[in-house]
Amino acid sequence: MVFTRLDILDGFSSVKICVGYQVGNEAIVYFPADIALQEKCVPVYEELPGWDTPTASSTKKDQLPVNPLNYIQRVEDLVGCPVQIISTGPRREETILVEPVLV
Repeated sequence: MVFTRLDILDGFSSVKICVGYQVGNEAIVYFPADIALQEKCVPVYEELPGWDTPTASSTKKDQLPVNPLNYIQRVEDLVGCPVQIISTGPRREETILVEPVLV
């Protein structure tokens, strides 16, 4: 998985992750393919603390503050897939290679 432009979230007091949907009285944890059902979906969010320390231009994972690291870890846990690349800005050199990437 690749996280692009983590720096865009810098300065928010909290960040939200959609962890499912409420459809009437039913909670679902997937995005439905049925368009009619999609129209009835209300997102369910998990809210995590934001961060004031800039991530912009970080080039190593250990340069990132704890809250963005916790945010990334939570998304990894929810998706079941590790993050291999994190970008912290628009330039190519603002990229953190977390895991070796096979090309």
